[in-house]
Amino acid sequence: MERLKTAILISGRGTNMQALIEECAAPDAPAEIVFVLSNVPGAPGLERAKDAGLTTGVLDHREFGDRESFEDALSATLEGHGVEFICLAGFMRLLTNRFVDHWRDRLINIHPSLLPAYPGLDTHERAIADGIKFVGCTVHFVRVEMDAGPIIIQSAVPVLPDDTPETLAARVLAEEHKCFPFALRQAAMGNIRIVNEKVIVDGAEPPPGAVANPDTRH
Repeated sequence: MERLKTAILISGRGTNMQALIEECAAPDAPAEIVFVLSNVPGAPGLERAKDAGLTTGVLDHREFGDRESFEDALSATLEGHGVEFICLAGFMRLLTNRFVDHWRDRLINIHPSLLPAYPGLDTHERAIADGIKFVGCTVHFVRVEMDAGPIIIQSAVPVLPDDTPETLAARVLAEEHKCFPFALRQAAMGNIRIVNEKVIVDGAEPPPGAVANPDTRH
């Protein structure tokens, strides 16, 4: 089977990128990472990618006069590396409609909340301040609105009474490292369909029951 040629776009550490690298390292993985690009020169994730033997590049958005010219160069660079599919792994740029439409349904993002709740930054601080009982992460197809688009997978994490934003973020990140590879794998296998802007993952089953926080079984 032809493997899905995938690029990962990063701006920072690339911890979610590492989960994708490990996913694609398996001999039977349906996707392969052909390029890692950062818009931030010196982003720590670039070294992580190089250590994994991946081709990397930098396209500094500050060198362009506007978003459109940056994104045109970004698309040209990605296509020059044969990229068919893109994973945004901490890529801290809002994308314009032209770029999103060009890569429509071939562009996925991971966000540390149960979207549509808490788009944007400081998700864990905001959740703790609001006193909600569950947070989580979401992998979704990208649309032009910030942190919006058809949802592929979500994972819920309970908020503990003594949680700080840091402890909560660490537990959510562990779930991100499961969900992002799952989403890429299902996309590469052709198991994902978008119907009326909702995702159907063929062969996937929902969890068997509900979870309450606090636990009602005690």
